[in-house]
Amino acid sequence: MSYIGLPPKANFTSGLLDRFTSTTGTTVTLTHDISSENDIVVFVNFVKQDSTTYSVGGTGNKTLTLGGTLVSSDIVEVHYLNIVGQTVNPSANSVGSSQLTADVITGQTELASGVASTDELLISDAGTLKRVDVSLIGGANTPAFMGYLSSDQSVTDNTLTKVTINAEEYDTAGNYDHSSNYRFTPTTAGKYFFYATCCMRSTTNSTLKNGRLIFYKNGSALYGGVSELTTNYGVAQQVTLTASFEMNGSSDYVELFGSVDHVGGASKFESDYFSTNRSTYFGAYKIIE
Repeated sequence: MSYIGLPPKANFTSGLLDRFTSTTGTTVTLTHDISSENDIVVFVNFVKQDSTTYSVGGTGNKTLTLGGTLVSSDIVEVHYLNIVGQTVNPSANSVGSSQLTADVITGQTELASGVASTDELLISDAGTLKRVDVSLIGGANTPAFMGYLSSDQSVTDNTLTKVTINAEEYDTAGNYDHSSNYRFTPTTAGKYFFYATCCMRSTTNSTLKNGRLIFYKNGSALYGGVSELTTNYGVAQQVTLTASFEMNGSSDYVELFGSVDHVGGASKFESDYFSTNRSTYFGAYKIIE
C-alpha cells in the first residue's frame, strides 16, 4: 500500500517511567537525574498532578516532594520527559574523527609512573581492535645475573681454570650458582647475551705473555678471546669477552674459564686492582625477542 511520509515504525518504544507502591511520607526518590520539575509528569492514583504541587531537589534533583502525604495504598507514577530512554548502536564504520572530541586521548588521566606488566594497550590485529597486556609485548630480558670475584684467585701458569665468580650484584631468578659450580643455568629458553672481564696479574716480578678468557657451554669451550700481555709485575691487564648463544632453559649451563701465560713466577685473577672497583666479573641476560 502506498503512503506519504516516513514509513511506520515496526515496533513501539516505551518512555521512561518510575512506579512507586507501598510508599508513605511526602517524598520519593527518582531513578534518573533531571534538571527541573518540567522534565517529569506525576500521577498519584492515576490522577495527573499539577506541577505547582510538587518540587524536586537533592543530588541530580532526584528527590521528589509531593503536595500531600502518601499512604501505603497509594500508587505514584512518574513519567520522564526530554530524556532518552534507549541507546542505539551506530552502524558499522559510521563513527569518524568528527564524532570524537579533540582531547579524546590527551584528556585522559596521565600515567604518573612507569608502565606495569598488568597495564593494557589497544592494538590493531589485522584491522580488529584488541586489548593486550603490556607483559605480552616484547617479553622481558630476564633471567639475568651479574657476579664478581670477591677476592683474588691464584692460578697455575698457562692452565685453563674456572673463574670462581663467588659474589652477586643481582640474580633475578636465582639461576647462577655462586657457591659451588660457578655456572649460569637459565630456566627460560631463548637467546642470551654473555659478558665477562677478568683482571690478570703476575704475583711476582715476571713477564706476562698473554691471557685467555673462554665461555664454556655444557662443559665444552664455545667462545673465547685472547689478549697479548707484555706488562711487568705491579701492572695488571684485563681481558674482556662477549658472546650470544641459545640456551634451552633447562639443562644448558655456561661457565667462565681463563688462563695466564707468563715467564716464571705465579699469577692470579685479581678481584679489585683499583682497590674499590670490581675488576673481574661475569654476567648474562636474556635477549628480548
